[in-house]
Amino acid sequence: MIRIKSLLRSAVALGAAAGIAAAAAACSSSKSSGTDAKPAAATTAASSGAAGSAGNAASELRLGYFANVTHATAVVGVAHGDFAKALGSTKLTTQIYNAGPAEMTALLGGQLDAAYVGPSAALSAFVQSHGEALKIVAGATTGGAELVVKPSITSAADLKKKVLATPQKGNTQDVALRFWLKQQGLTANADGTGDVSVNPQDNATTLDQFKAGRIDGAWLPEPWASRLVLEAGAKVLVDEKDLWPGGQFSTTTLVVSSDFLKKHSDTVRALIDGQIAANQWITSSADDAQKLVNEQLKKLSGKALTDEEIKRSFSEQAATNDPQAATLQTSLEHAVATGLLKSTDLHGIFDLSILNAELAKNGQPAVSDAGLSKK
Repeated sequence: MIRIKSLLRSAVALGAAAGIAAAAAACSSSKSSGTDAKPAAATTAASSGAAGSAGNAASELRLGYFANVTHATAVVGVAHGDFAKALGSTKLTTQIYNAGPAEMTALLGGQLDAAYVGPSAALSAFVQSHGEALKIVAGATTGGAELVVKPSITSAADLKKKVLATPQKGNTQDVALRFWLKQQGLTANADGTGDVSVNPQDNATTLDQFKAGRIDGAWLPEPWASRLVLEAGAKVLVDEKDLWPGGQFSTTTLVVSSDFLKKHSDTVRALIDGQIAANQWITSSADDAQKLVNEQLKKLSGKALTDEEIKRSFSEQAATNDPQAATLQTSLEHAVATGLLKSTDLHGIFDLSILNAELAKNGQPAVSDAGLSKK
């Protein structure tokens, strides 16, 4: 990890990692803010519990996540108290982001210790740091992403000369859209040219622009896909689940700074314990979980979802501890095919040892790293 700052200074700004590449400059100064994230909220929490109070526990854990239903694990973990209880005397500080590249800029720049993020942004950060900056230590969500469009659009061919949106250039949905368009014989170049224009932007802006008729659709995570459908009259052209074997693909993972993991494995263990508890509660108390998440979305973003929107959003995705490791290589290939990333060896990107140990304690089966834990 001593080498990371110097590696980041020399990292090439790859197309998919436009935001992440900024972290190379941020790392040259330990006082840099390092993020252009949308700071909807920042909170702290502490507890007298014992799980994170001994050994090499950190005094503080700085955690990033999104105000999205696809980040229900994090939303519940914070609001339901599962993280604070597991972390014990370790203070939990949280920061809200709109999309993964900006969040990974913060992690690479030293402003975050851990983050809930999509696989494409995690891959970009891994590539930029030559495989040294982070580890994926757990999954969080599978499913929950769709291409929603104007009702008049009935096929891929209808998208030619149209304008579509994604949450941020190089994020998981941005890669998914560009790769799918490529499969359909349509170009969507990173510089905005091509058969289809792709405009990365804040999700709330996407909703407003769709309502105003300024864009023709968007590839979005939940709850934004549901909001365009139910508030703005969009229709689903592509459900991403249909593009993956068995409908299983990773939408959200939990990543941790490699340096933080090395220094404070007890704190990472506590965070994972909190996640396991949060996901168990989401699964066993679905109605209460939906209500709590909706309350938090209102607090974090200023607007609650309708009952129909929160139910639809939850039905499109599922909380999980499994990072669907076998799909990560495919995600990388998609980013490479669209010119957003360079091919790289993914060995070493996962460290699921703590997760599997804690799952075993809870009587749950181990999850696979697809052979990608060891370099």
